[in-house]
Amino acid sequence: MSMKYIKQEMETQLESARDAVVDELSFINFLNVLSADWFAETELHAASPQSPYSAGALGWENGNIGAFLKASARWVENSRNGPQFYEIPTNPWRRVADIMFMGKIYE
Repeated sequence: MSMKYIKQEMETQLESARDAVVDELSFINFLNVLSADWFAETELHAASPQSPYSAGALGWENGNIGAFLKASARWVENSRNGPQFYEIPTNPWRRVADIMFMGKIYE
């Protein structure tokens, strides 16, 4: 399997899981998919290290829990008033899923 295919497949799974969040059970599923995405990223990085100045193979910008949490917090602070192209969901489970998802990619 090519790296491009793996990245596309993982991205599709993660976004689908995030989009399906409506309650605690679907949020837990999203966390499991996000976790699998992280572990796939670390395996790919171990096999073929990426530049420390770019996103990882699966798009992870934040390579440790501290950076992930900090990016999540920064994004939520910046999105409280609904940034352009983002509508704050009315469902709190989905909002938390969005916050967790953005911890992956927000710089």
